[in-house]
Amino acid sequence: MTTAQLILLAAGPGFLLSILVERFAIRGARKARYEPRDTWANIATGAGSQVLGAPWALVEVAALVALYGVAPWQLDDGWLAWVVAMVGVDVAYYWYHRLHHESRVLWAIHVAHHSSRRYNLSVALRQPWVVVSTLPFLAPLAVLGVAPELILTSFAINLLYQFLIHTEVIRRMWAPIEFVFNTPSHHRVHHGSNPQYLDKNYGGVLIIWDRIFGSFEPEVAPVTYGLTKNIATHNPFRIETHEWVAIYHDVRGAGSIRNALGYVFRHPGWAPTRSASATSPVAVAA
Repeated sequence: MTTAQLILLAAGPGFLLSILVERFAIRGARKARYEPRDTWANIATGAGSQVLGAPWALVEVAALVALYGVAPWQLDDGWLAWVVAMVGVDVAYYWYHRLHHESRVLWAIHVAHHSSRRYNLSVALRQPWVVVSTLPFLAPLAVLGVAPELILTSFAINLLYQFLIHTEVIRRMWAPIEFVFNTPSHHRVHHGSNPQYLDKNYGGVLIIWDRIFGSFEPEVAPVTYGLTKNIATHNPFRIETHEWVAIYHDVRGAGSIRNALGYVFRHPGWAPTRSASATSPVAVAA
């Protein structure tokens, strides 16, 4: 088991305790932000992600070790290596996240995280069961000489940070923090199905990548959470597979190889004509 896996495993009780604290800290009508079936679905998909991801972690480590072995230079485990790893992983996460919103086959992996119509700490656990798509985004760091253990540990720390921003309890933070870091406000936007919020704020720890690459959107209007076409289920299996089923039906009726490829690889919601519409629920962001 890698250090990264140990970090996430050790964090499990802390996640559950934080969820309980937030649940009982929310007052009045806002208690509706927690709904038992939704919360259990979040926990179930999170547990499934960890179990199904464990075998892949071995493949990922082996690939990163092999790439690290042929790197033109290798950073040690000092402070510079940690800075390169943490910043590099955050940049990699930005593009990983963005492309998982911009290509439907990747969106089919990521959509589970956006399918809850609520926003609370338990939603952070609503993770995909297909985890193989992280490797291409982390691999360049190994080629640049960052040790695999640093890469994976930095990625685990990145995910731990993101757990904390899935909340409505914190409205706004100090302006300099809001400018540099991903915050609950920024991430609420990412989970919004409002037209102005779709495909915005992809950052992990830092929001500056969104500001640099033109995908930043501030929280102004109240956020409507969920998908643009929501799914009426709390079944973890359906949560994880509904978009794959939708892709299958679209490809079956595509009429041409070109259209079939478009349904698989182009933006979620793409259709070959303006009058046509895909059957899939289209993005909220993460």
